[in-house]
Order: sequence, then C-alpha cells, then structure tokens
Amino acid sequence: MLSLVTAGIAPAIALLCYFYLKDEYEQEPVHMVVRCFLFGGLLVFPILFIQFAIVEEGLADSVYVQAFLKTALIEEFLKWFVVVAAVFHHMHFNQRYDGIVYATAVALGFASAENIIYLLANGMETAFLRAVFPVSSHALFGVIMGYYLGKAKFYKKKKILFLSYSFLLPFLLHGFYNFILLTQDKWVLYLIPFMIFLWLLSLRKIKKANKNQELFSRKSAAG
Repeated sequence: MLSLVTAGIAPAIALLCYFYLKDEYEQEPVHMVVRCFLFGGLLVFPILFIQFAIVEEGLADSVYVQAFLKTALIEEFLKWFVVVAAVFHHMHFNQRYDGIVYATAVALGFASAENIIYLLANGMETAFLRAVFPVSSHALFGVIMGYYLGKAKFYKKKKILFLSYSFLLPFLLHGFYNFILLTQDKWVLYLIPFMIFLWLLSLRKIKKANKNQELFSRKSAAG
C-alpha cells in the first residue's frame, strides 16, 4: 500500500519541484504551493462523481464526448476554477511566473490523487507509463494554464482574453491527448511526439514568463 502511494505521488512531487525551481526571481511560499497541491488532490472526488454521472446518464457514447467533455472539459475547468478562486487575487501572486507555479501545483495534486487511485486498481506495473504520460501531461497543461493566468493578472487591458486562453488552450490540448488514447491502437507512437511538443511549448512559456518578469522589473526600477 505504501509503495503504491509513494509511486503514485513521487512523479508529481518531482515535477512540481522542477517547475518551482525554474522561477528565476522570487519563489512562492511553500505553504501556498502545498495548499494548491492539496486543493488539486481534493478535486478528484467531485470530478469522479461528475464523470460517473455522465456515464450513467448515457451521455458519453461518442468518442468526442469522452475525450473533450467527460474528461478534458471537467478536469481543466475545475482546476482552472480552483486556481482563479484560491490564488489569482492573492497577494503572493505578484509575478508573471507565479501563475505557472500555482497552476502546476493544482494540476499535479489532482494527477497524484488520480494516479494513486489508478495504481491501487491496476497495480505497480503501470506506474512508469502513468508517470511519463498522464502525470506529465497534467503538469504541462498546468504550465500553459498558469502562463496565461500570469498574463491575465498583469495585462489588465487583455485580462478577459488571457483568462479565456488559460482555460481554452489546456482544455483543447487535453482533449486532443484523450482523443489519441481513445482512437489509436498504437497510441504510444502518437503520444510521444505530442508529449515532445507539449514539453517544448511549456519550456518556451516558462522562458517567456521569466523574461517578461525581468523586463517588468527593469521598467519598475527605471520608473
């Protein structure tokens, strides 16, 4: 039991530490990051209930509904809602990169809880693939969500636009990820290039968030 829980949560902790340490400026209070991680973990219960209700009502017959509505829409919206409700207006959300830290914390909290449940049901033999694909993908969706939340926080004139991006882009990417899993027999051959794309996109967003913060700091100092 302990080994399953450890295997379920270890990849998420490793990824969260990585993204946390990529912040080149003021790193966030650990208690705030842990709180977001726990909030994300608690999301697994309402999400599982909603998904169960959709299946029971016979609303998940279409592969598109399963990929985009049953999973991607519900999961990404609730993760987005938690970040916006819990930390978007918080005083510690004071830099562009902060959105990435908090969104990935929520995403990885959810991924950890989901992963533990899956490993308890299916055994340790699935742990490696779970770490490489579902857990990592949740983290990368969180990076993209957080990047645009950071822009929404500090670009007041385009706040609504960037808030929309912060939900819609992770939702669409998550839906496409699910669609590959549901429709391709040799899904690994398709997911590997998709995951490479997600990593490259996310690393670019991380670099841009840090660079934007540097430019903002220079302007503040000059002003």
